[in-house]
Amino acid sequence: MKDKNAVASLHPSRNSRRELWKKAIKWPLYSVAVMPIILAAGWKHGAGEIIRLDQLLGFVLASILLLIWENLTNDLFDSSTGIDEFKLHSVVALTGKRKLIRNLAYLTLSLGLSLILMLAIRSHFAVFVLVIGSCCLGYLYQGPPFRLGYQGWGEPLCWLAFGPLATAAALLVLSPNSSNVNSIPWNTAIMLGAGPAVATSLVLFCANFHQVIQDSAHGKKTLLVRIGTQKSAALVPWLVGLCISLEWIPIFFGEWPITAVLGIIGLPPAITLIRLLKKHHNHPTIISESKFLALRFQALNGIGLSIGLALSKTLNTF
Repeated sequence: MKDKNAVASLHPSRNSRRELWKKAIKWPLYSVAVMPIILAAGWKHGAGEIIRLDQLLGFVLASILLLIWENLTNDLFDSSTGIDEFKLHSVVALTGKRKLIRNLAYLTLSLGLSLILMLAIRSHFAVFVLVIGSCCLGYLYQGPPFRLGYQGWGEPLCWLAFGPLATAAALLVLSPNSSNVNSIPWNTAIMLGAGPAVATSLVLFCANFHQVIQDSAHGKKTLLVRIGTQKSAALVPWLVGLCISLEWIPIFFGEWPITAVLGIIGLPPAITLIRLLKKHHNHPTIISESKFLALRFQALNGIGLSIGLALSKTLNTF
């Protein structure tokens, strides 16, 4: 009987560890990595331009590899500050092998940048420069000695990396080399990436709601720590509104087709998120999954916008 109890007691532990690994892998988070190329593909299809499928798939793979690097290094940097004492789903905490995780991070970075270089050679070298710029912003966010994310600059850095920089790179990488003789398409990149990048920054913002006390104790002065959970919760509706507004302004001025309003399919999870944080902003356990609501908004909003832009070719509304 004693042995049966001992064996039975192992199952919750295994289940718990399995859940921690699911959180550590963060597979839903990779929607933020692929969104710039999805948006660029929708835009180009709607404008009747050529989309190179091999370049698109290559950019998707490279983006995923680079985000894996970002996530692994973030866990490494957190472990050096001691904040991962409360971060049980940290890859470093789960494996206990810092050197292995560091080597894996360098490997994914090398593979991702090598692939980006190949794609840049086949399109425009600015693609490589823009992606390097995004990676640098990613390091500034968490890497020593900068750790700008600890000073409340995480969201602006996120907006720049996944907005203008990544979107400009995606627009260039999809076009034939012969059509990219001009400069970087900043105007289109900013117009196309501004709203969705706000949604991406909202994911980062919401990821910190449940750990304000721990962050503050370890000197991580995020925007949430600085203004508190109540004011932060009140800010979320404005961020959602800003995202939608930035996507509707080009429609209003005739730059985008009316079908681009399909981005609003992301509103249901956004409304759920707003209500949840308004009511439970200071209850960490209840709001611990709020970032996944933000992720659903980000993914659905970006996909809806991309489809709306792509439909313009079919409907001849561009």
